[in-house]
Amino acid sequence: MLHDLQTIQAADSRPPFHLVDPAPDGPASAFQGLAQLKGSILRIERGAVIVAQGDAADYCYVIVAGCVRTVGLMQDGRRQIGEFLVPGDLFGWESLDEYGFGAEAVTRATLRRYTCRSLENFARQDRGFATRFRALAASTLRQREGHVFLLGRMTASERIAGFLLQMADRIGGGVGIRIELPMSRADIADYLGLTTETVCRGLTEMQRQGVIAIDRGQIMIRNRGALRARCAASSCSTAGFSALASGPRLPQSPKTRRAPEA
Repeated sequence: MLHDLQTIQAADSRPPFHLVDPAPDGPASAFQGLAQLKGSILRIERGAVIVAQGDAADYCYVIVAGCVRTVGLMQDGRRQIGEFLVPGDLFGWESLDEYGFGAEAVTRATLRRYTCRSLENFARQDRGFATRFRALAASTLRQREGHVFLLGRMTASERIAGFLLQMADRIGGGVGIRIELPMSRADIADYLGLTTETVCRGLTEMQRQGVIAIDRGQIMIRNRGALRARCAASSCSTAGFSALASGPRLPQSPKTRRAPEA
């Protein structure tokens, strides 16, 4: 059911795409129980700001389609990307009074929006949902601890290799032989704490060594073992990217098993 359909457009965006109600068994179905809550479906144009850093944290969002980045800005304009969110991920729920990071659409995206208060009230009423919500908090903390390792201790080569493995697992469905990265090289640099030039040089060097192949926006992983070896160069690399490999998504409730027939 669609509620309060809205469109958020960037200033230079093309006309909004046609919105289709997300399939009940699609990525957002991982948030079982949320269908009982009144929410909005938003269609977001590429480059549009969904929430701004410092805005009142009244809403949380589930990614149904597309890719979103969370962004922190310093007073001098420098930017740090906190995470890339893909279908099935949830953001905004972890904020208190205001959003510590803003959120922007990397691609055209479809989101489901709920008030934070409605999620809190639902968690009080539904024990199973509360348990899954606690698991979400734990996995989100683990993911952010991994990002601390990345920014503080990994070399540029380790960061780039680990990022490709992370995206292969998240976007490529676990197989990750060929991945189409929706974000720009500048986005990747601001996520990894590197310069755009360093990211480009690193990818070019991996291609020269036969570890990856680059075809326009697509990257083919030719030697996954070599990427893993780069990440395993230090103990913190392995710990960091094992945490980063999964985004902040709410675990699905256990499926009821049918009793075996006599």
